[in-house]
Amino acid sequence: MKVPRCRSLPFETQIIERYNRHEASVEESLVQMYLAGVSVRRVEDITEALWGMRVSPSAVSESNQKVYGQIEAWRNRKIEGEHPYVFLDGIWLKRTWAGEVRKVAVLVAIGVNAEGHREILGICEGMQEDKESWLSFVRHLKSRGLSGVQLVVSDKCLGLVEAVSQCYPKADWQRCFFHFHRNILAKVSREKMAEVALMLKAIHAQEDRKAAMEKGASVKEKLLAM
Repeated sequence: MKVPRCRSLPFETQIIERYNRHEASVEESLVQMYLAGVSVRRVEDITEALWGMRVSPSAVSESNQKVYGQIEAWRNRKIEGEHPYVFLDGIWLKRTWAGEVRKVAVLVAIGVNAEGHREILGICEGMQEDKESWLSFVRHLKSRGLSGVQLVVSDKCLGLVEAVSQCYPKADWQRCFFHFHRNILAKVSREKMAEVALMLKAIHAQEDRKAAMEKGASVKEKLLAM
């Protein structure tokens, strides 16, 4: 971009910040394309078709490095305040690994703070949901200041449960009812799945333990009669 040379007056555009060669939205688009799996060569072709210019591979790499820096800063930020309730789960995603597309587990921690607000505490990529991966992740959360944990909710992954008990021995553990329902529905025929799902939800919707136990007994009788 040609900039007028003013000897006595400063000149700055309101569209593109000083010393930048692209608008912020252009850099954001480059990152979005790269994260979506578009190759660098393909990014060059797309930018030429859209904006009439080819963005060099170094420009794409530079934009990505900015984002990676922000991500690392967020992942390693200090966790402020206490979080009595923590939810842990693993999400399986596909990614390119050594030229091959493989599934990797992304470990996620969501906490509820003392004011009752939820926030994502951390995200970490692990090769699988085993004890070593969960132990490393939970230790990472603890080193960043995760404290005041009273209850951890997760699926019944033995490695996860052991990792939590090792790092937070005083915290209680509760099985996630969503995973519990999913395990039950895996044993139910497809025709009855919707009906059984409503029955299970009705049990957890009760106001207290006594009512839930009574509803559970009622659901059990209905299921045996089916």
